[in-house]
Amino acid sequence: MSEHPTDRRRFKRIEFDARTELRQDKYIWQVKLIDLSLKGLLVKKPEPWLGNREHHFCVDIHLTPEVAIKMDVLLTHDDHGQLGFVCKHISLESIERLRRLIEFNLGDPEELERELGALIET
Repeated sequence: MSEHPTDRRRFKRIEFDARTELRQDKYIWQVKLIDLSLKGLLVKKPEPWLGNREHHFCVDIHLTPEVAIKMDVLLTHDDHGQLGFVCKHISLESIERLRRLIEFNLGDPEELERELGALIET
């Protein structure tokens, strides 16, 4: 029996709708956020798409007009009109915001602790 990739996923993804901006070099895309986790995010692929898979992207997920989660990410997959990114760097301030957001959406502090432990192991 083969294992489906989502069965191996160690980080719960939460659906979240927030104004999200993706940047690379001179390009800026307003993208539709599909979901996010402690490890990365999934967005709807913008048109036209001119991103370079070999270079980092910056993403800002705006929780309010004044507050955002900011990450440096790498593109891991581009299929079915969606782009998947893995987080390569996030500030302490942004990880705390992301942690609170995920904790609120999971509704289970123990599940969050397991995810944080898995994040530290990777």
